[in-house]
Amino acid sequence: MQQTKSRRVCDVKPGVKTHYDPSHLLSYSALSAPVNVTIRELEANTAIVTWEILEGDPVIGFAITQQKKDVRMLRYIQEVNTTTRSCALWDLEEDTEYIVHVQSISMGGSSPPSDPVSFRTPRESEKLASTGPDEVNREEMEQAVQLRVGELIIIVVVLVMWAGVILLFCRQYDIIKDNEPNNNKDKAKTSSECSTPEHPQGGLLRSNV
Repeated sequence: MQQTKSRRVCDVKPGVKTHYDPSHLLSYSALSAPVNVTIRELEANTAIVTWEILEGDPVIGFAITQQKKDVRMLRYIQEVNTTTRSCALWDLEEDTEYIVHVQSISMGGSSPPSDPVSFRTPRESEKLASTGPDEVNREEMEQAVQLRVGELIIIVVVLVMWAGVILLFCRQYDIIKDNEPNNNKDKAKTSSECSTPEHPQGGLLRSNV
């Protein structure tokens, strides 16, 4: 059975009404809260939150709550996908601290929120500084090693080809050299037959003086 995948996002400010009411998330069911909530691939403006759930929970989706620290504005992200254990966070502000909760959703309601996870986005300048000269030199060294390995492979292939050509030449030379004595014998026999013709009666022809 193929899982249905959809995402619903809503930014909520205090005192502003919206068609999306996240209050139903507070209707806790028998579901357990997600565990091992972790922030990965943290960038200046994006991050990925991952989590795990207990086996046996009848989960049909997840809800992620993203909030700036000391700011009451919330962002709710509702994922209807039971195979996913991660969610991308976007439009983050650099050098800002955020708090994230994750809830499991079932047909009967939602689980309690997970333990809050706090993280701070880095500055863009910090990211650029992290790619310092050492990392650049390391990349250059890796590229140089790859080039040298490629050159060595080409040299080895050329040497093997030349060795094959030389071996083939030597075999042909040995064959020609072995055939030379037989050719010399045939030539000598042919020459002797031509130089001493025999008389029809068995005697040698003599010229009359």
